[in-house]
Amino acid sequence: PCPPSNCNRKHNRSVCLKGLTMAPLKTLLVLAASGAVASGFMAPGTFVGRPSTKVNENFGFDFAEDSYENQDALLRGEANYKQWVNKIDDNSFLNRKYNVIRRVREKDLLSATVDAGILSSLEEQGLTLTKLEELLPLIEELGLLSLVANNQQILQNGIAPLLIEPAPLLLPVVAGALKAGPSAFYTASAALLGTEFLLVANDVDLPLVGLSAGGTLGFLIVPLAVVLAVAGNLLGSLKK
Repeated sequence: PCPPSNCNRKHNRSVCLKGLTMAPLKTLLVLAASGAVASGFMAPGTFVGRPSTKVNENFGFDFAEDSYENQDALLRGEANYKQWVNKIDDNSFLNRKYNVIRRVREKDLLSATVDAGILSSLEEQGLTLTKLEELLPLIEELGLLSLVANNQQILQNGIAPLLIEPAPLLLPVVAGALKAGPSAFYTASAALLGTEFLLVANDVDLPLVGLSAGGTLGFLIVPLAVVLAVAGNLLGSLKK
């Protein structure tokens, strides 16, 4: 296209302006096409790869200290660390386990169970050695034994203390429930579920913590309610 100074007056000025704008666009298209053709012949090794996302304690600096070179191999990883601590102190807080047998002996729970009349109440409800033998295959089919074996740490350090430590106070309550029959367990299960419903419906929060009482205590209330309902069902099936 002709420069604006040489444009003929008979030509439409819009044609000149259009020519001026189209020229740079054509140049850009030619350069882009040339770059695409040239990149197709480049060797794969010339491309820049993705940056490494590896995180180092020395922040990737060569002059910084490498902790893996100065650290004992026994301290690398949680399992090795626990083994190393256990060699230093076998009763450390990290590896400490709740001693079920010792606590049962110290609290004399076996004698307390007999004195509370729990065994006699179970016999009156129909729980005999023959019934226990019949329940063993059912326990195996439900996978309860494998469940216990795979969750030993949780049961030993989490569930066992909650049952053994308050046992002197709970045994008389359990004895009374056994004498009352399955209805006592169903009533307790319904009461727990009702309490959980009220906590959730009223959006009650735990004091000082601010967490939802229904969501937090529900992890304890709901499983306990299920256990009581199952216990009542089993107790009722003994006399059938």
